[in-house]
Amino acid sequence: MSSSMPLGAAAHADGAAPPLAVCFSVQARAEPGVMPRVIELFAKRGLVPQRWHSTVVGELLTIDVQIAGLARDLSSYIARCMRQITGVEAVLTSEIHASG
Repeated sequence: MSSSMPLGAAAHADGAAPPLAVCFSVQARAEPGVMPRVIELFAKRGLVPQRWHSTVVGELLTIDVQIAGLARDLSSYIARCMRQITGVEAVLTSEIHASG
């Protein structure tokens, strides 16, 4: 997908509003090419994460990314793309919704 998507523009198929934010937690080998490949998945869609935190412990790189307003189908697609990056061992996602 090469087109950019405005934040909050995509609604879920069931008509529900997108989550306030989607969180990705990536576990990978501590290799220099992993971080640019992960951020590229957002950059090529014109998206800037709200938060990015990475930690290296030994040979393990952990990246936590939070981004606002992604529809579930797009966040699932980005997670699948992350799982295909060489060196990535696991990708977990969660959603933050407004209470009420």
